[in-house]
Amino acid sequence: MVRGPTHGPTGPDRAEGPGGVRRGPAYAGLVSAAVPLVDPFRRRVQDLRISVTDRCNFRCTYCMPEEGMRWLPRDELLTYEELTWIARVCVERYGFAAIRITGGEPTVRTHLHRLVELLSQLDVDLALTTNGVKLPELAHDLRAAGLQRVNVSLDSLRPHPFEQLTRRDDLHRVIAGIDAAIDAGLDPVKVNCVVMRGVNDDEVVDLAAFGRERGVGVRFIEYMPLDADEEWSMDRVVPAREILDRIDAVFPLEAVGAERSGQVEPAERLRYRDGRGDVGVIASVTEPFCGSCDRVRVTAEGKFRTCLFALEEFDLRAVLRGGGTDDDLAAEIERAVGTKWAGHHIGRVDFVRPPRSMSQIGG
Repeated sequence: MVRGPTHGPTGPDRAEGPGGVRRGPAYAGLVSAAVPLVDPFRRRVQDLRISVTDRCNFRCTYCMPEEGMRWLPRDELLTYEELTWIARVCVERYGFAAIRITGGEPTVRTHLHRLVELLSQLDVDLALTTNGVKLPELAHDLRAAGLQRVNVSLDSLRPHPFEQLTRRDDLHRVIAGIDAAIDAGLDPVKVNCVVMRGVNDDEVVDLAAFGRERGVGVRFIEYMPLDADEEWSMDRVVPAREILDRIDAVFPLEAVGAERSGQVEPAERLRYRDGRGDVGVIASVTEPFCGSCDRVRVTAEGKFRTCLFALEEFDLRAVLRGGGTDDDLAAEIERAVGTKWAGHHIGRVDFVRPPRSMSQIGG
């Protein structure tokens, strides 16, 4: 039986300091034959979202309140070794094919490249979601550490709406971050845009044009009820069909054949008929893709979630720091996946919002 790395709750400072990342135990005894992890609705789970922090240098209205957030104490965060331990079990036991690093804003956590180095050894599709502000300084180091691709959040190209949405005056930094990611060789670089009625829905064509000019795919995301201020309502959701119709009227679109990667792509992707890239929509509200969902999430403090909107969490940190083994960790993961529901109920009378905001869950 393979044991994961052992360390106490003060591990974040120790594990991530210079020379402090211990790789050996995390990769001992890799198993070649993985057994698929299948939920009660016969969906294979193979995509892991790892949050590394609940903190962020933005205060996006659809994610966080302007002030009053209570941050997790540092000793409650999983260390990079602990996060890698969870990822390794998912890959070696169940054949997970993709890992995405999220937050909060993941780049505000120090030495993020060290986690990328550890995860890159698992030989999976390794991606990052970020607001892009720190990419001008970090993109090349993250690429050198093994990061393959990145999604950068950009909800407006106009300074005033951007500042209203993010409560920060950093539009120029985000655009510079996108350019830095391209220059570093991250591929693909994608832009995520949350579309809100009356806020930035008049910019969808401009954002599509931005993606065409930069050679990056833009993914338009329907506004979801995960804002900390609980101001979400259906009348502020811009349906994916409407978004595509607006873009198609200016830049004609055509369907794209299904990809053969074996992974579930949450975005419906279409390409421009003139061959200048593609665009996608994530219709989480009006056309949810729950029936094919293959992802699970781990919060920054080690709570395992089977859905972005899940109401139940499973404490992996207790296993990691309580003397647990790979088998113990796998058993808790299997127990959690055994509760994965058919789908969320957004827009129905029985929908219950999760008690956490997006930044606390991990995007």
